[in-house]
Amino acid sequence: MKNLFIKIFIVALSLIASPNFAQQKVFGKISDDQQLGLPSVLVFNYTKNIRSTSDLYGNFSIEADENDELRFVKESYYRTDKIIRKEIDEKPMYVVLLRAETLIPEVEIEYRPTGNLERDNKHYNDSKKVAKLKSSMEEYMKAPMPAPLPKSEIPKTFQGHDFNAGYVNPIKVIAEAVRLVKKASAPQITAPTYNETQDFLKRVKNEVDLSFLTKYGMNEEGIDHFLYYAERVNRLSKRFRKTFKAMEIEYELRGAFNEYSKLNKLSGD
Repeated sequence: MKNLFIKIFIVALSLIASPNFAQQKVFGKISDDQQLGLPSVLVFNYTKNIRSTSDLYGNFSIEADENDELRFVKESYYRTDKIIRKEIDEKPMYVVLLRAETLIPEVEIEYRPTGNLERDNKHYNDSKKVAKLKSSMEEYMKAPMPAPLPKSEIPKTFQGHDFNAGYVNPIKVIAEAVRLVKKASAPQITAPTYNETQDFLKRVKNEVDLSFLTKYGMNEEGIDHFLYYAERVNRLSKRFRKTFKAMEIEYELRGAFNEYSKLNKLSGD
C-alpha cells in the first residue's frame, strides 16, 4: 500500500512539473520597413538547430527557450538576429527586415559611326595620354643603345687561320649593292594626313578582298567600323599608302579581325 502511494505521488509530481520544463513556443510577425508582412522568411533557431518559415502574412512560430538565438533570413534582405528573453510569454515578437541595396552595373553605350568621317575618326583615335605613351615608346625603340652588347664569339687569339681573309666575294658585293639601291629608291615612311588616310581606306574597300567580313553579316557601316579599328591599331595607311600591296594588307586585316571579333558581337559567330 505504501509503495502504491509513492508511485501515485511521483506521477502527480511529474504532471505538475512538466509545464515548467516543456519547451516554449515563440510567435510573432516579420515585416519590411514599409510594415508589409514578409512571407517565406526562414526562422532558424541557431541554438537548437530548429527551422520554421513565415506564412503568407509574415506570421511565424518556433520552439525556443530563454537565451536561444533566432536568425531571420530572406533573400535580398539583411539578416536579423534575436536573443530570446524571459518576457517572450507575455507578448509576440515583431521583427523588421531591411532590404539590401542592389548595385546596378554600369552600362557602357557602344559608339555607332555617324557617317561623318571627321567625327568618327576623332572618336576612334587614341586618347592624348595613349598617343603620348605610344610616341614615347616609338622614340625609345628607335633610339640607339647607350652601350654596345658584347659579341658572343670566340676571341681571335683562339681561332684558327682564316683562309678567306682578304678575299672579296663578288656575289655578296652585288647583293649588297642591289639592297642599297632598293633601299634608296623605296619611298620614305611618313605619317599620313587626314585626307591621305581617307583615300587609303577607300582604296582598301575597292581593291582588297573583304569577303571574309561579309561572311559574318557585316554591312557597309560595319565594314567601315572595322576598317577604322584596323587603321587605328595597325597604322595601315602609314605603312602601305605609298606601296599599296593588297595581299599584305588583307593579311594584316585578317589578323586585326581576330582581335576585333573578340570585342564585338558578330552575327556569323
